[in-house]
Amino acid sequence: MTVDIYAQLPGMPGTDEQPDYYAMLLDVEARSKIPTIEIMVAVAREDELLGGVTFIGDMAYYGSGGTAGTVADGAGIRLLAVKPGYRGLGVGRALTNACIQRARELERAQVVLHTTRSMEIAWGLYERMGFLRSEDLDFKQGALDVFGFRLSLKA
Repeated sequence: MTVDIYAQLPGMPGTDEQPDYYAMLLDVEARSKIPTIEIMVAVAREDELLGGVTFIGDMAYYGSGGTAGTVADGAGIRLLAVKPGYRGLGVGRALTNACIQRARELERAQVVLHTTRSMEIAWGLYERMGFLRSEDLDFKQGALDVFGFRLSLKA
């Protein structure tokens, strides 16, 4: 699902341009075996997959470019995807909230994530949920600009 969604985003590199990235997206089983990584999904009553996200409880396992893997006392959100027919119904917000709640349970001080210009809907959601741009987390994935965000969980 995530591969299909990401490959169709305008401005996102295709599977032929970044085969290693898309192979990682496709291999959910391998990701789920990494310590502190949890795959969360949203399903309809009819067992239809609506969306999914990868939660990282220890930033040492974040696995992206840039400096995110060195963030102390943080948790991460990666690879949020919602099927097009279910966008705007709260699926992405529910998945993001589940990650934030898990980070709180683990007593993390912050949540880190990345997005791109191709993911404008998600970008807006993150900002409405209180995430702030963190340019120190930005990096390039090939020719693609990737933008970092943080949410402080300190009271």
